[in-house]
Order: sequence, then structure tokens, then C-alpha cells
Amino acid sequence: MAYAEKLDPSSSVLAFYATDLRRRREASGLTQRALAGQALMAPSLLNKIEAGLRLPTKDLSEVADSVFGTADHFQRLWPLVIKYAYPAWFRPYVDLEEAATAIRSFQVQVVPGLLQTEEYARAVLAARRLDRETVDEQVAARLQRQHVLNGRTPPELWVVLDENVLRRPPSGAEVMRAQLESLITAAERPSTVVQVVPFSAGLHAGVGGPFSALTLDEGPSIVYVDGFLQGQILADPAQVKAAARAYDLLTAVALPPDASIDLIAAVAKEL
Repeated sequence: MAYAEKLDPSSSVLAFYATDLRRRREASGLTQRALAGQALMAPSLLNKIEAGLRLPTKDLSEVADSVFGTADHFQRLWPLVIKYAYPAWFRPYVDLEEAATAIRSFQVQVVPGLLQTEEYARAVLAARRLDRETVDEQVAARLQRQHVLNGRTPPELWVVLDENVLRRPPSGAEVMRAQLESLITAAERPSTVVQVVPFSAGLHAGVGGPFSALTLDEGPSIVYVDGFLQGQILADPAQVKAAARAYDLLTAVALPPDASIDLIAAVAKEL
């Protein structure tokens, strides 16, 4: 029996999407090759999607709704399914991020995911030597995650970057320049503050590594700490308090917002 035929549609949103897509395709009389052609993807990829072994694309979801006359059925499922691009340990943080009223992020190596451009995100993920399909899935998931900033009541976002982030370009200068320009645009939003800790500040409270602190709409605040193999969500009040103090110390030694934008613009001009 083919793997797709063993899928239990009630086991997950991904399994439901896969089985429903396959059921509707077969009911319409379309072959995998025909549907894949309309979605501009390889039939082998569609085969894996229908087996729940790969994530669907946004384009496939739009094509499926158009071909099967299902309004926005698959397009509404897609944002839920795309969370499977994240490792299981990271999905709870994405849910918490969506419920946050304030996000405080400190980064020392790369621009935080919420503010990455598509090409910059692709370069960051490609540096880990992932296969093309996995990179595509994770880029799509990262861009979908950014929608939290575009709602009617976006969270307050405060980002502190070590200057090292600005000076570590991906393979192409154009990609980094576009990323820095996008960062400036984000910093000009009323709900977003961006500060840079310059090299001249020397050692600072963020030497322990990147972290994010979330203030939630309900319940206690949490801290997310990046790790080599996986991140960790911390909810102990003492740890949350320590992170808040470290963040306060970082903002104290960082350049003011306007001066930070000037530095970002200067680095972009150098590129």
C-alpha cells in the first residue's frame, strides 16, 4: 500500500491537507503530472506532498482552490500547515509569538527572522547546507511568521543588534544592502524600534548569546534562548527577570534609534 493511502487525515493538519488534496484531485480526474504542471512544480514533489512527506506551497494552494472550485479552502489551511516547516521544538514559540503584545529581541550574528527579507533568509538557511526543498519550506514559513507584524494590532517590537550583524553579509552585497534598507523601513514603523550596539561599546550584557523576551496577552512572560541544536523556552520568573535586566543593559549601551538608523544606512551605502 502506498504511503499516501496510509495517511490518517485526523492525525494532523498536514495529513488532512495531503489527503484532501489527493481526494479532490482524483475526484476531478486529474493526474499528479497534470496538477503539478499547473502549479509549476515537479510531479515527484507533488507526490511527496500528497504523501505528507513534504509541505505544500502557497502557489499550489492557490492553484488547487482554482482548479477544484474550493474558494479559499486550501489557502486558509496553508498557514496552519506551513508551521510543520519548523522543528517540533520551535512550534510552541511561534504560537507564543503570535500571542505576544511586546517582543524584545537581541541578535549578535544575523537579522532576526521577523525582519528578514526573503533573499536574506534564503542565504542564512542555505549556509546550513540544507537541501533546496527544505530551504524553500523554511523560507516560506519564516515569511509567513512575519505576518504577526502586519495585523491590526501588531506587537511592540524592539530589536537590539550587535554591529556584527550589519557587517556579516551573505554571499552577495546586493542581498545585504536590500536587507539593511528593509531594516531601516521597519525601524520607521511606529510599533518598531531598532538599536545597534556599536563595536566601540566593547563587551556587553549580550555576550551570552541571542535571546528574545515575549510579553503575552495573557499569562506570564517568557524568554526564548537560541542553542546550537535547538532553542529553549524559559518561563521561570527569575530567568525572565534576568533577561529583562540584560536587555535594559543592552539598550543602555546601544546607539539611540536615530543614530542606529544612520549607522545602518552608512553600512548599506558602503555596500
